[in-house]
Amino acid sequence: MTTTEVTHKVQLVDGKFTAMEALDVINSLLDEKINFHKIHRLAMCEGNIDSDTGFDDSRMAQLLREKENFSAMYQEAKRAGKQFRINGILEVEIID
Repeated sequence: MTTTEVTHKVQLVDGKFTAMEALDVINSLLDEKINFHKIHRLAMCEGNIDSDTGFDDSRMAQLLREKENFSAMYQEAKRAGKQFRINGILEVEIID
């Protein structure tokens, strides 16, 4: 797989958030990705129950772990009355 330079950037998130707002933002983004992999896995299995869904399964597990990890950060920040700074840039490349 050959990559080219980044051809497009999308600023998904940029700002300061309370702990509760940050929890909502992060969980929403992670939930969307988890749902993407669930739907992709379902589409692969439609008509072929033996499809290899290993990548989607492992990616969903990884994203669920990230939700758990962020939950711990959220609890700590909430207790301390801290805010979050979130900067999320999606970089898009055209590849071969």
